[in-house]
Formats: sequence, structure tokens, C-alpha cells
Amino acid sequence: MNAIPHRVELSVKPDVTAFFDAPTNTISYVVKDPASAACAVVDSVMDIDYAAGRITHGSADAIIAHIKAHDLRLEWLIETHVHADHLSAAPYIQQHLGGKIGIGEQITVVQEVFGKVFNEGTEFRRDGSQFDRLFKDGDTYTIGGMTAFALQTPGHTPACMTHVIGDAAFVGDTLFMPDGGSARADFPGGDARTLFRSIHRVLELPPETRLFMCHDYGPNGRDIQWETTVAEERAHNIHVKDGVTEDAFVAMREARDATLGMPRLILPSLQVNMRAGSLPPPDESGRVFLKLPVNAL
Repeated sequence: MNAIPHRVELSVKPDVTAFFDAPTNTISYVVKDPASAACAVVDSVMDIDYAAGRITHGSADAIIAHIKAHDLRLEWLIETHVHADHLSAAPYIQQHLGGKIGIGEQITVVQEVFGKVFNEGTEFRRDGSQFDRLFKDGDTYTIGGMTAFALQTPGHTPACMTHVIGDAAFVGDTLFMPDGGSARADFPGGDARTLFRSIHRVLELPPETRLFMCHDYGPNGRDIQWETTVAEERAHNIHVKDGVTEDAFVAMREARDATLGMPRLILPSLQVNMRAGSLPPPDESGRVFLKLPVNAL
């Protein structure tokens, strides 16, 4: 990974509307160009009742209703990574509003690993072709008149990317709020040392850059929050504030990860999200199934 490839346009301040999904502690965003009706959706959520095996779309419908109510034009559906704790609603929203679905190019690594875990066979494509755009480090794209760029930030997963849009950066699970620290790095393809270096790519952005989290869990009973700044993270993040060494972070992260259980929705999430949010194909009777591999993770 190279240095940050593009100047952050601090003068461009996108309008950001957050949607919090309590069952998964996920924050999705509608990011609007302040000079036009163009917008993007970042990290949408598809609802699942896991015990009942039932998919619904209340969370996505709220985003769709917001976009329609404000006469916005959806241009992008951005996935910061292949989420292990919620299912993406990108294809459902795309069906209603259009737009292109984009993710980091290392999705192919994730597809290769979990294609084997779920025994998907040769019919499951592992080339990322389920997505409309595979971003490379430093790639740019436009949302109306805004130029966004994708910053490769692996460590939590191989495909993690931070998307910088004007003065706002959407960090996925690379960082949490300052009192939340950082995300785990023990999933297949994850690595604590890589995560530390990726976090510091984000923290090299200008201090006033707004940072938007993908998750928040309200540590110590505080209210849910999702917006902070580079300056706040560098001063106060409990895992990676200025002065924390790479070796100290790796030791902390690896010890902490060893105590964590698997996310509740990891098995359905990975099967859906590695397909860009689509469910597995139906069988000959038209029924759709998600697999439960035993002792695979």
C-alpha cells in the first residue's frame, strides 16, 4: 500500500444521514452531494430472523423512503468490506433505485476462502463479478460533483476499504469510536499487524476529517454514536491513540481476539455478502437455503 494517493477535499462537505440498525449495531449511511441530488448508500442492512429463516427489508425500506422523499438520485451502493455481522441489502435497494454496487478488489480472496468453507462448488464465481465495481487502492469515483477515493485498509478482512468523500471518511470496521478502539483481526485473512498499519493510513488523513463508523456498541452504557474525527481518534482511541506502538497493539489485539466468540450472524452474512448481498440460488423446487458448516471456522 502506498501513501494516501489523493488530496482530501476538506472544502467539500457531503450531507450524511445515518440509519442505525439496533439488532446488529450497524450504521448505514446516505451520503449526498451538497451541490446536486446525487447520493451514495454505504453499508446497507437486510433484516433476518435467523431462528425463523425469514428475510425482510424494513431497514432498507427506510433508506429507500429517505432517498425518494428527498428526490435524490442513487449512484453508488458501497460495501466497506464483506460483513460478518449483518447481511447487505445492496441488491434490494439497487432493484428499487438503481446505482452500482462496489467493494474492494480483495473480495476475490474472501470468495476463495469462504467458497471452500461453504462448499459452493464451481458454479460460485470467485472473481468478484457479482459486484459492479471492484476498487483498487487509490481508485476514484464520483457522486454527482464530488470525487471520492478508495483507501485500502485490510486487517479486519482482506477486502476492507475506507471510502473518503470530501471531508468525510467511511471506515467500515477498521476503527470504532475512540472509547471502542478497534475491530477484531482474527477472521480468515485478518491480521492484527496489518490492521494497525491500515488504521494509521486513516489517521494520516487531515485532523479535521470526519470519520463515520460502521458499528457502535455503546461502551460503558453511553448512547450510540458513529461520528468522530481523525484528531479525536489520535488523541483518545483506547487501542491506537498516538504513542501506542505496533507491537503493543498486536499483543493487545491478539490477546483480546482470543477471548471473542463468533458473531451471531456470521454464517448467513458471509454466504450472502460474498455474493454482493444476493441470496444463494434456489434449488430445483425454487427454495433457497443457507448452509450451516460444522466446525468450519
